[in-house]
Amino acid sequence: MPIRDEPASYDVTSSELVYRSGHVIDVRREQVTMPGGDSATRDVVQHPGAVAIIPVDAQDRILLLQQYRHPVRQLLWETPAGLLDEPGEDPLEAAKRELFEEAHVRAARWDVLLDVFTSPGMSSEAVRIYLARDVAAADGPRHAGEHEEADMPIEWVPVEEAVRLAFNGDLHNPLTVMGVLAVATARANRWSGLRPADSPWPQMGEFRGSAAEARRA
Repeated sequence: MPIRDEPASYDVTSSELVYRSGHVIDVRREQVTMPGGDSATRDVVQHPGAVAIIPVDAQDRILLLQQYRHPVRQLLWETPAGLLDEPGEDPLEAAKRELFEEAHVRAARWDVLLDVFTSPGMSSEAVRIYLARDVAAADGPRHAGEHEEADMPIEWVPVEEAVRLAFNGDLHNPLTVMGVLAVATARANRWSGLRPADSPWPQMGEFRGSAAEARRA
């Protein structure tokens, strides 16, 4: 039997919107029929999904930026990333935009590193992590970030050091840790086997955020 995730759905007998944030998430409460015939209640955090980018320069260094994350009360070193909350925006174009806005760099070569669900037991969030290479400073003025993004220090970290930081417990953002380890493996394999940046992504969700849903309602 091949080891491959595949689409499936148990029967949903009821689905109720129990919370609308008006920002990013909604929460739905669903009654689901289980294989034995019993019914179970599942709360689902609807999330628009996101893209993340692991930029690697000619010296095999990874770009990381530091951002405050209020739910965990931590300043985290992270990869550039952003929500897929604009209806109709292509994920690759979203990744290019986020790389420019958060790090003020551009990349000439893009590949897919990983497609992941960040917390499939409770959330619909799907994320595509890209590898960005042939990186150069962007032209023009730097994008002016707001709120947590107004002050984000940037460091270029050698791949081996980034791997050590991950295993040492110094990096905690899951997209960053997954991306760093994937880059180390891909580099050891001489970058072979990577998927093209425009590869199909059937797991990308259709929900574009609570604010977008509120505008449509």
